[in-house]
Amino acid sequence: MIEKILVLVIVGVVALMFFGNRLPQVLGDLGKGIKAFKEGMNEGSSKPKAKAGAKNVRPTKAAVKPKKRK
Repeated sequence: MIEKILVLVIVGVVALMFFGNRLPQVLGDLGKGIKAFKEGMNEGSSKPKAKAGAKNVRPTKAAVKPKKRK
């Protein structure tokens, strides 16, 4: 168990040595991606807004025609 943790720590240190200068850029891009994802989820869950002139609109008699029975 301790050997696995030690290997992960060593790999992490080596990764920081080689890629440490890019770390702020990568984390910034990750943050922007998470923010965009959350905004997209909020847009999808909002109810569609009614059009400005569509309040309390009822169909006219010409629009509703009963079917004739034979």
